[in-house]
Amino acid sequence: MENLTHFLTQKATNLRIHSLVSTSEAGSGHPTTCLSAADIVSALFFHAMRYEPSDAQHPNNDRFILSKGHAAPLLYAAYAEAGIIETDALLTLRQIDSILEGHPTPRFDWTEVATGSLGQGLSLGLGMALNGKYLDKSDYRVYVLLGDGEIAEGSVWEAAALASHYSLNNLIGIVDVNALGQSQRTMYAFDIETYCRRFEAFGWNSIGIDGHDFDDILPALKQAKASTDKPTMIVAKTLKGKGVSALENADNWHGKAVPKGEELDKALAELGPLTDDKPQIASPTSVNTDSRRGFQTRPCEPPAYQPDEEVATRGGYGTGLAKLGAANPNVVALDGDTKNSTYAEQFMERYPERYFEMFIAEQNLVGAGIGLAKRRKIPFASTFAAFLSRAYDQVRMSAISQANIKYVGSHCGVSIGEDGPSQMGLEDIAMFRAIPGAVVLYPSDAVAAERLVAEAAAYEGIVYIRTSRPQTPILYPNEEQFPIGGSKVVRESENDSVTVAAAGVTLHEALKAHDALRDEGIHIRILDIYSVKPIDAAALRKAAAETNGTLVTAEDHYSEGGLGDAVLNAVATEGIHVHKLAVTGMPRSGKPEELLERHGISANAIVRKIKEIL
Repeated sequence: MENLTHFLTQKATNLRIHSLVSTSEAGSGHPTTCLSAADIVSALFFHAMRYEPSDAQHPNNDRFILSKGHAAPLLYAAYAEAGIIETDALLTLRQIDSILEGHPTPRFDWTEVATGSLGQGLSLGLGMALNGKYLDKSDYRVYVLLGDGEIAEGSVWEAAALASHYSLNNLIGIVDVNALGQSQRTMYAFDIETYCRRFEAFGWNSIGIDGHDFDDILPALKQAKASTDKPTMIVAKTLKGKGVSALENADNWHGKAVPKGEELDKALAELGPLTDDKPQIASPTSVNTDSRRGFQTRPCEPPAYQPDEEVATRGGYGTGLAKLGAANPNVVALDGDTKNSTYAEQFMERYPERYFEMFIAEQNLVGAGIGLAKRRKIPFASTFAAFLSRAYDQVRMSAISQANIKYVGSHCGVSIGEDGPSQMGLEDIAMFRAIPGAVVLYPSDAVAAERLVAEAAAYEGIVYIRTSRPQTPILYPNEEQFPIGGSKVVRESENDSVTVAAAGVTLHEALKAHDALRDEGIHIRILDIYSVKPIDAAALRKAAAETNGTLVTAEDHYSEGGLGDAVLNAVATEGIHVHKLAVTGMPRSGKPEELLERHGISANAIVRKIKEIL
């Protein structure tokens, strides 16, 4: 034990030195938070954790998530000391062509998830722990290092509650309680007992320790690894800037590098020399199957609707997801206690072992989904479209994490009716269109909904599927295909004067408008823009060219950032006139047809707009 403690102490010194030097070279960064956690990270990387240094994606590696992402230099230093990257690479920290970014991203292979937006790491770890315990049945553990400041985030407690519910004994958190936030002391400062009691109240084992004493750190990690029925949170009292007297527990050093020259030289002299002892890293065990081999997949069972049926697209989603579960064993589903409204319950009923109830905690719903995605599952995370806005930061971070995750928002728009504006997703298309690389799909009937579920699963990256509450007629034959980036011409003639582009419930309103205008001798073309992003710009240009250069969009969404803006962006340089019909003002409770009329997106409103144009 004495030799181990001496070795880990030396490694911690190396980590501190690297963190100081790399941030000073960069001229920016957060060295003091690296110094506070160096002993903990030394114990994790060079004693407790099992991983294969030559294989970042080994399925049975223990996983490490740096939730306090501003301590990225410490993370990179640990990988350098493990022999995974060259020590000289640390001097490229924060440079534009470096993989060692200011906060961790998957541009560096050993960073599975992006962190830095605080409060999200425990949810990410929870998703990975769910995968290890319940899906892969692997014995890897997930370690999450949190800062004490981020414990104020509600998402941390969403994750804490669910980790206990699922008895995730393979999830081990460590809170680095250095008591210094960005602008002042943290809420509980060094009150380790209060932190411990809070986690205990959420059903965790909690262990309070001195985070700079290996005689405390190592037994705590051993105790945490021995847990059989609960997650464990180690609450470690530390000093920000530990090891450098000018920085130690000092205010106004957050996010500041030590200037090169005399100040840096003095700090390094105080820490002592680097050592070059090579760590003996424990290899992961080979448990069950290697998840990298994946599973055999097969085509989904096709839709099977009658032409005269009326089915809500949310129902098509539920049916399609259940069929996808049979076709691809990597598909998993998560829902926020809305499964009987999103119809994710159909998947749960057939594949309960691959369904995870996340309860009413949307930030954790998304965070855990990202964690599952990074363990090579294909998660479909569903709730009301309106409620995904609560988790938008997690959605944003899922793009930075390069996660292969699918989001499903039901109950979109004013067409949900009497439940009123708090339940109406009216910003969701704009939200997801703003996410780099994300696909936005908006089916108009159950056939399209089923097909688009399969398309979403086959796409590598973020997909958002928008589903509606009202039952609507079946528009397409069961064999119809809906490739991402496509559209459908639903009505057309040689005499069309205007093209109406719509999706979801407003497509059905456009069809009613078509019939009403046809009876008056006015012909219009109807386009189903089921793929909002990427949008079928060629089809829009062609339709406009054949209908007097005029497009009308109709959408159950606010005007800003929705379908109309997507169409306008696609044709803005083509000399095409675009007229947008969208929800204006603040909605209220009412019958769906009343609300569509009131907000100017009904069949009557489309008819009025066409006549006005003509």
